[in-house]
Amino acid sequence: MVRSLKVPKEDIDRAEKLRNLLSHHARLYHTLDKPEISDSAYDSLSRELKSLERRYPSLLKPDSPTERIGGEPLKEFSKVEHQVPQWSFNDAFTEEEVREFDLRVKRFLKSGGISDNPTYNCELKIDGLKIVYEYKGGKLWRAATRGDGVVGEDVTANVKTIESVPLTLLEPADIIVEGEVYMKKTVLAELNRERKKRGEELFANPRNVAAGSMRQLDPKITASRRLSAFIYDLAKTGMTLPLKTQHEELEYLQGLGLPVNSHSQSVLNIEGAISFWKKWKDRAEKEDYQIDGVVIKVNGLMHQKSLGYTGKAPRFAIAFKFPAEQVTTIVEDIAFQVGRTGVVTPVAHLKPVLVYGSVVSRATLHNEDEIKRLDIRIGDTVVLQKAGDVIPDIVRVLTEFRTGKQKPFRWPEEVQACGGDGKIERIPGQVAWRCVDKNSYAQFKRKMYHFAGKHAFDIEGLGPKNIDLLLKHQLVSSYEDFFTLTRGDLLSLPRFGELSADNLITSIKERTTVTLPRFIISISIPQVGEETAYDLAENFSSLSSIENASYEDLRRVYGVGEIVGRSIVDWFKDSNNRKILRGLLKYVKVINEKRISKEGILSGRSFVLTGTMEALGRDEAKEEIRKRGGEVSESVSKKTSFLVAGSEAGSKLDKAQKLGVQIITENEFLRMLDK
Repeated sequence: MVRSLKVPKEDIDRAEKLRNLLSHHARLYHTLDKPEISDSAYDSLSRELKSLERRYPSLLKPDSPTERIGGEPLKEFSKVEHQVPQWSFNDAFTEEEVREFDLRVKRFLKSGGISDNPTYNCELKIDGLKIVYEYKGGKLWRAATRGDGVVGEDVTANVKTIESVPLTLLEPADIIVEGEVYMKKTVLAELNRERKKRGEELFANPRNVAAGSMRQLDPKITASRRLSAFIYDLAKTGMTLPLKTQHEELEYLQGLGLPVNSHSQSVLNIEGAISFWKKWKDRAEKEDYQIDGVVIKVNGLMHQKSLGYTGKAPRFAIAFKFPAEQVTTIVEDIAFQVGRTGVVTPVAHLKPVLVYGSVVSRATLHNEDEIKRLDIRIGDTVVLQKAGDVIPDIVRVLTEFRTGKQKPFRWPEEVQACGGDGKIERIPGQVAWRCVDKNSYAQFKRKMYHFAGKHAFDIEGLGPKNIDLLLKHQLVSSYEDFFTLTRGDLLSLPRFGELSADNLITSIKERTTVTLPRFIISISIPQVGEETAYDLAENFSSLSSIENASYEDLRRVYGVGEIVGRSIVDWFKDSNNRKILRGLLKYVKVINEKRISKEGILSGRSFVLTGTMEALGRDEAKEEIRKRGGEVSESVSKKTSFLVAGSEAGSKLDKAQKLGVQIITENEFLRMLDK
């Protein structure tokens, strides 16, 4: 007899909170179309509840959100009892989970006496609203939402306004089909332009608009939204059809005149399905509709029939989601790191979680004001966001999970990483804090990392690990020491052989001549970032002219304000900083390339780059803009001429839309450069 595990009280309470919160958000999403959290954050909470229910089966309740499919129908619409139960797919988020699905399929088929290995059909998972269509004699008779899987809502009048949905099929078939109603991205952009002119609130995303449009009581409003549809499943037919595979089924549906997505593909095994997912993970943003994953289905229809269904999902299919941009996790601690200019940044230590394809255990909290705004506490459950290579960010605290044990955070008076007595102080006129001791070891190390980094001297092979090694063995104590290193010095270190030592020495020698903006970046002047360094290099002929510039001279430079100007003057006045310069200039030659022509084709125009670019790296794109006389900025403002939006564009895109800044694609940007 197997003894059931005793469930800790905190897990009972956590499961109850998860059930209540998931039910609340499911209703907002499926029934009211007013989601408050992202799909990926919802998935993260659902996975946590499933994990608890697997660990403690007694926690699994009949009304658990993990056992449900959707929400109840709205009262304003006629109810439709589905002839075919409406299932939802189980989700996978990693390649390992997809391979486990493949093993389950094979085991189940084998147990039923089927020994041949299954093949798969891969289809794009369109992010829209599921609709069930009934055709009688080839005529569209009724269309309904999925609802709770048993009863949906009659939206026939609204579906008839969608031009891509045929009112009459090419054959007089009696069939029930299923598909997704969606809004094209270009249509959303056009609608938002029209709404902006009328002073109306802008729509948030295509999925929400599509769902809301399908639930309009006035079909004229639905018609004005210009929705589209894809059909992906033949749920029921009154005829015997000679179809053997899922792929043939899609071809049959297309032959009836139904809109079928053209990007499905049959593959021989699960590795082929994973390759298809990888391809579309990178290509999805290029399509004019939202795609949030790939649906992998066993291709053989007889195999599908043998596999059947669980209580809520088909055993023969799984939805392989694209990496989530938002997940939920728990703040386990808040610590501090010291930057190269002495600024103290709070960092949340998190329960490790997979987000956007990588495991994340830390996220910056930026500053004291951000912690107060979020009201974040140690022990809180939070929504974590990460898009592409962007640093993970906490966007929301789920206060519903608070038990009273969470610890309110208090900003400290001292930070150990600052060295000495650890005292910190608020920077006048800013929200940031910094070490009082300007020579703390943590700050010094970060300056050394930055000096050799890609935006400064860009010394290949001189990353943080090797710099730590040089510091530990007391081979460097200043910037200039990098240029005095010898082959023999490096061979005395662990992990360094003859080849690696020779390569690093060569890399250092190749960087004894450096451009003026890179040099300015490298010496860590507070408030002076990459763009300001290039602005200074454009306006001053040499390093000495910047060193001797007055505050008034600096204020005349575009992008240099009062705080930055004072910081530059103060830095060059400091005797220790002048000593650093003199020592460094013994080994380094600084040149000021006249890279930027004021008469260039982009002169007078400012650009902000966001998202991932395919043809050009971010740094290369900035360089091309500057070569043509344009300005590059890190933040969007009313003065921004163009926002160049790559894939996975984030909050900068939203701000540009609100400010009415012209948004261009990477291809449009490249054409602009070619002119």
